Amino acid sequence: MQKKLLSGLFWVLLANLIVKPLWIFGIEVGVQNAVGNATYGFYFAVFNLAYIFNILLDVGITNYNTRNIAQHPQLVGKYLGGILTAKIALLGLYLLVAFSAGMALGYSSEEFHLLAWLCLAQFLNSLILYLRSNLEGLLLFKWDSLFSVLDRLLMIAICGCMLWTPLRVHFNIRWFVYAQVAAYALTALTALWVIARRTGRLRLRWNGLFTWAILKESAPFALLVLLMASYNRIDPILLRHLAGAAEAGIYAGAFRLLDALTMVAYLVSVPLLPVFSRICSQKGNEAQRQELSGSISLVFWPMMVFAVGVSVAGAIWAEPLMELLYHGSGAAYVPVFRVVVFGIIPICITYIFGTLLTADGKLRLLNLLAATSLLLNVVINLLLIPRLGAAGSAWASLSAQSFMAIGQMLLAIRLLHLPPSAFGLPRIKRYLRGQ
Repeated sequence: MQKKLLSGLFWVLLANLIVKPLWIFGIEVGVQNAVGNATYGFYFAVFNLAYIFNILLDVGITNYNTRNIAQHPQLVGKYLGGILTAKIALLGLYLLVAFSAGMALGYSSEEFHLLAWLCLAQFLNSLILYLRSNLEGLLLFKWDSLFSVLDRLLMIAICGCMLWTPLRVHFNIRWFVYAQVAAYALTALTALWVIARRTGRLRLRWNGLFTWAILKESAPFALLVLLMASYNRIDPILLRHLAGAAEAGIYAGAFRLLDALTMVAYLVSVPLLPVFSRICSQKGNEAQRQELSGSISLVFWPMMVFAVGVSVAGAIWAEPLMELLYHGSGAAYVPVFRVVVFGIIPICITYIFGTLLTADGKLRLLNLLAATSLLLNVVINLLLIPRLGAAGSAWASLSAQSFMAIGQMLLAIRLLHLPPSAFGLPRIKRYLRGQ
C-alpha cells in the first residue's frame, strides 16, 4: 500500500507542480495587476460567497465516494448514474441559497451577474471533483493527476490569450470568470467520457431511495467541508463589509502565495484518503496498525520540513516577494503576508490528520472541532478588522487553522493509538545519537 501511496504522490505532485505555479503567478497575479485591487477584491468576495456554499453541490458525496470506492471498488458503475442525477438536482438548492445570501448582503445587479457565473463554475468544478473521486478510489492516480490539472491548463491557454496579447487593453474581470466556466466544462465532459468507457454504458436515472441513502451517508462529510470552507474563506467576506473592497483585495494578494503553497499539502492528501481508507477497513490486526504507522511516517516529517522552511523563508523575504508579484505596490501586502504564510504549518498537519480521521469515520469529532474553529475565526475577525484591517483577518485565519490542526493531531494520536514510529521519532532519536 505504501508503494501505491508513493506512486499517487509522484504523479499528482508532478502534474500540479508544473501547472499550478504558472496558473497562480502567471494568470491570477496577472489578472489582479490588470484590473486593480478594488476590482479584484470585489471579485474575490463574490467568489468566496459562491465557494462557501458549494458544499450544497456535493453534500459530502465526493469524500464519501472516495472512501467507499476505495473499500468497495466494484460499486463504481452502480453508483455513477444515480449520483450524477442527484448532483444535478442539488444545483437548484445551491443557487437558491447562494442568491438568498447575496440578497441578504445587498448585492447589486453586477454582483448578482458575477455570482451566477461563479455558481456555474463551482457546479462544474464540483462535478470534476466527484468524477475524480472514482479514479482516486480505484487508485488510478495517473488519470487523476491528469484531470487535476486539465482545467488549469485550459484556463492558462484562454486567459493567456487575453492577458498577453493586445486584448489586455480591454480585459475585465468578467472575461476571467467566463474563461473558468469554459475550462471547467471541457474538463468535466472529458472526465465523464473516460469514466463512462471504464464502467460501461452510463445511464442517468433518478432514484429517490438511492439518493436519500447517499445523502444520509454523506451528510457528516458535507457538514465538515462546509465548516472548514467557512473558517478558511470567510475572512475576505467580513473584510469587504467591515473595511472595504481594497482591504479584501490586499488580503487576497497576500493570501495567494499561501494558497499556492497549500496546494502541495492538498495534493499530498489526495492519495492519502483512499490509501488510509483501504488500510482502516482492515480493523483489528497489528499488520494494519504498522501499515498505517508507516504511511503516516512517510509523509509527516517531509511535510513539516517543507511547511516550516517555506513559512520562515516567506516571512524573511516577504518584501521582495510581494514587490516582485505586484509591481511596486507590494508594501501594502507585506505585513499581511508575514502572518498568513505561517498558516502552511497547521494546514499541512490538518491535511494529514484530518484525512486520517475522515478515513476512519471520526466525522462527529471533526465537525465539533471545525465548528469551534469557525466561531474562533469570526470572533477574532470582528475584534481585529476594525483596528488592523487585512492584517486582523490574517491573525484570525492563523489562529483558527492552528486550533484545528492541534485538535486533529491530538485526536488521531489518542483514538488510533498511533505509536512514536508514526512520526518518525525513533528514527530521529537514532540519528541524534549517531547510530
